[in-house]
This record gives sequence, C-alpha cells and structure tokens, in this order.
Amino acid sequence: MLVLAAALSGCSAFTLINAVSPSAHYERFSDVGYGPEERQRLDVYAPRGLPTRAPLVLFFYGGGWNGGTRKNYEFVAASLTRAGFVVMIPDYRLYPEVRFPAFVEDGAGALAWALDNAERYGADPSRVYLMGHSAGAHIAALIGMDDRYLSSFGRDPAALTGFIGLSGPYDFLPIESGYLLEVFPEPNRAASQPINFVSERSPPALLIHGGEDDIVEPGNSERLAARLRSFGVPVTLKLYPETGHARVVVALAPRFDFIAQTLDDCVAFIHASERAVRASPVAPAAPAQ
Repeated sequence: MLVLAAALSGCSAFTLINAVSPSAHYERFSDVGYGPEERQRLDVYAPRGLPTRAPLVLFFYGGGWNGGTRKNYEFVAASLTRAGFVVMIPDYRLYPEVRFPAFVEDGAGALAWALDNAERYGADPSRVYLMGHSAGAHIAALIGMDDRYLSSFGRDPAALTGFIGLSGPYDFLPIESGYLLEVFPEPNRAASQPINFVSERSPPALLIHGGEDDIVEPGNSERLAARLRSFGVPVTLKLYPETGHARVVVALAPRFDFIAQTLDDCVAFIHASERAVRASPVAPAAPAQ
C-alpha cells in the first residue's frame, strides 16, 4: 500500500511506475518531431515480433493544459503494446505559452503525422484510436468530434476507428475562476466544449470515469455519452465506484491494474472495434453497452 500511495502522490511516482513496467516486448523511437516547435515531439512504441499493420493508439496525457510530459507515460505504452497495439504519445504546447485552441491544433498535427508515418512502425493508418486522460481526453475528443481540426490538415475525422476518454472534461462551462479563464478565452469558450460537436460522424467511444473524481466531475462523461447516443453513435460508459481522477490512468500500468478495470476495458473496446471493422469495413462500429 505504501508503493500505491507513492504512485499517486506526485511526479516521482511516474519514475517508479515506469521503472516497474516491463519494456522488453517493445521498441521505443524517442523524440520524433511532428512539427517545428520544441514541444511538438512524440515517442513511438512498437511491439516486437508481431505482424505489421497493427492498430494504432495515439495517447494524450493530462495535466490541466499547463503541465505534463510524454516521458512520464511510458507505462501506458508498456501495457498497450503488450496487447498488440502500436502506441504514440505526443507532447503538445501548454499554457501560458499558448491558449486554446493551440494545444488541440498540436494534437491534430500529431495525428496527421501519425497517419502519414504509421506504416513505418508497423501500424495500420486505417485503424486508429484516439485516447486521452483528463485534459488529454479533452484534446482527443475535440480532434475526433470537431471536424475543423483534422480538416485543416487535409484529413477526414470520420476515418477514426474509435475514441477512448479517461476522466475527460467534455462539458465544463461555465468557468467562473482560476487560470482556466485565461486558458480558454471567452470568445472561444463554446468552441472548447467537445459535447457541442457531437454528430453522427463522431467515432465510437469508450468513456471511463471514476465515481469519486473530484477534479473532473463524472457528469462530463455521462452527458457526453447521452449526446453520442442521441446521434446513434455507439458508446460504452464505465463509471468506476470509489475511484478518483488519477487512479483511472494509473490503473493502465502493468503492475497497478488491480486498482481499476481501465486496461481491461480499453483493450476489450479496441478488440470489439476491430471485430466490427472486419465484419463491416464500410461502416465500422463498436457495440454499445
């Protein structure tokens, strides 16, 4: 239990979690640029000894849009590569260097780069999943639901196979105080809400949220799930009782998967989506639950 407490307490926790996560089963390609800026870089993790054209997961970490680094999240790749997926984890520009929508634009740029380069790392560019935790889930959701981001890179968001959101803020207005008033300038605030861009073109979704999350209210995932269903988009909503904000993502670590069902649910969602793609290549969809 002392190890678990350390794992949830701060930055040094990431060093611990990564250190105890197995790494021999994948190859890492570090510090790959997807744009000209210092934080427009990503790491690629490719499983060893698996057939080419594997599903690709692009994972965006959280940090309140003002913190975080891709290097802390190798444990996510350790688990997902073991399941047979190629994983890419990008950095993106943060407040106060930038404000919305710059970090979402960075995310879209990372995805465009991933689509162009997927095959170099054994991934299939037609089987791509956007995944994120907290602020990263917000970025991934906007990329998948607001067509303008990928369209600006000449890409069709309808081609995305699925979206996995962990503890995401999708419907968090009004903003009444604090630094988020500056992160999301008032004239652009409505455009910052993923729930406002749901349509029948939105990708099938898995939404996971801790019932005890006191950072991002669980209703964000509940409301987004309801909106997706209203447009006929397949969506699976998982609410974990007695689980907080950080535990949802820490449970992705190979040695910490006892905390919550995050890893099992994410892998099951991707496998279900893959079966749907094979069964209906024209209109892929994951089964709703």
